Amino acid sequence: MARGDARIEHLLRRAGFGATEDELKAYSHLGYAGALDRLLNYESVADTVDTHIGEPGYVGITARGQFLPNTVIADSRQRWLFRMVHSQRPLQEKMTLFWHNHFATAYSKVAGVYGSDIGARMMAAKESEDGGRVQGQLEMLRDNALGNFRDMLVAIAKDPAMLVWLDGRLNTRTRPQENFGRELMELFSIGVEYYTEPDVYAAARVFTGWNLRRNTGADGAAKYDFFYDAAQHDTAAKTFSFPIYSDGNKTIPTRSAADGMQDGLDLIDAVARHFATPRRLARRLFAFFISELEEPSENFLQRISGVYYSARYDMGAVLRAVLTSPEFESTSSYYARYSWPVEFVVRAIKEVGWVGFSVNDTLTPLSNMGQQLYEPPDVNGWEPAKGWFSTGGSLARMNFASTLATNQRFALRDDARIANKTPESVVSWALLRLTPAPMERGPVASLESYANAGISNWTGSDAQLLLKAPGLVHLIAGSSEYQLV
Repeated sequence: MARGDARIEHLLRRAGFGATEDELKAYSHLGYAGALDRLLNYESVADTVDTHIGEPGYVGITARGQFLPNTVIADSRQRWLFRMVHSQRPLQEKMTLFWHNHFATAYSKVAGVYGSDIGARMMAAKESEDGGRVQGQLEMLRDNALGNFRDMLVAIAKDPAMLVWLDGRLNTRTRPQENFGRELMELFSIGVEYYTEPDVYAAARVFTGWNLRRNTGADGAAKYDFFYDAAQHDTAAKTFSFPIYSDGNKTIPTRSAADGMQDGLDLIDAVARHFATPRRLARRLFAFFISELEEPSENFLQRISGVYYSARYDMGAVLRAVLTSPEFESTSSYYARYSWPVEFVVRAIKEVGWVGFSVNDTLTPLSNMGQQLYEPPDVNGWEPAKGWFSTGGSLARMNFASTLATNQRFALRDDARIANKTPESVVSWALLRLTPAPMERGPVASLESYANAGISNWTGSDAQLLLKAPGLVHLIAGSSEYQLV
């Protein structure tokens, strides 16, 4: 049951986090093509969402003293959730979440090395608001959300949080550290089938000297910046099992230490160019934006790979091809993905309401559902699809639906007055208010039974609506159909 244009609802669930009724009206006014263009060309939309944190009319935040999202990770999580709920650039936030999982980096290790304040800055600091001009990893990913993939690989190789997470800060010529080189190939680009163990050691040597250096920012506080330490670079030649250069040459030549940083850039160029990289990205984008219930076809992989190369690795062009593909637009892809916990929570807030509610109240439920922002479990990121739905995770979703519906009960009562003629009309209202996957007659009948239960004479009074409207919203948001996007 759709509130408006089903195509636009599908687009906003996948290229964003769902939509409020007002947002749906605004996008519907643009038409499908206009809505898609607005989502993809988000840089034409002012990014002012953070200025509204703490203002009336927006979902709340909970400050412990000052609200410090650059240095307190709980506040960083709140700021990102606030952005997901209210950003006028929803696709930018959705792609930031995609990259956060693709380049999985956990705050806990970074903070364990340098302390909680520096850890939060490395992960989440907004450069324009940070006295030391630190840009956190997430802000870098957001800035590059639809940028050039090769450039993103260079940025992630230099990223301070990544240099801690994968131990690049310890990579020296006498003790090459293999973690980043391995994950650059296995997880970030070509995939496990296309490199060998000797390639891992060669890649470690390539990145020797890509380290961190402690500096003092303009605010007087310590910070850590990327630093190429020529004295720690292995200058010898490195040979790989796959071509490094466009002429087929597989060997990075001997270079002086001063020029040794080019070794890493050459390897990044090679994996960005490798035939397996766009295919791997296409598979991940297919699962994230189109379907987890089927595999992408060979035709899809070839089409997306072709765009990747013709656009010189531009992810904006790649994502436009994904979102305009017949696979994305097919009705068979509607509700063919399992919502990540953060998608479930943000969509529920947007559809149910947020008056008097704080995103801080989502942090523990999200953790119980299996997802804590800035804390993927390991280098592989979160396990998507059915992996989210453990017994505890499913119960946490039901409990959150109950908490949110109870919190919004008075607003839900007021909004349900337009449908107060019968219990069944209130059920129809609730199904339109939320956007579950189409329900069969059995589940709808169960909702109608709930709406009728305990009421001998339905009058549609405020007391009856206060009892039933939040309960219906709770049951729908906690239903199996609502866990699909």
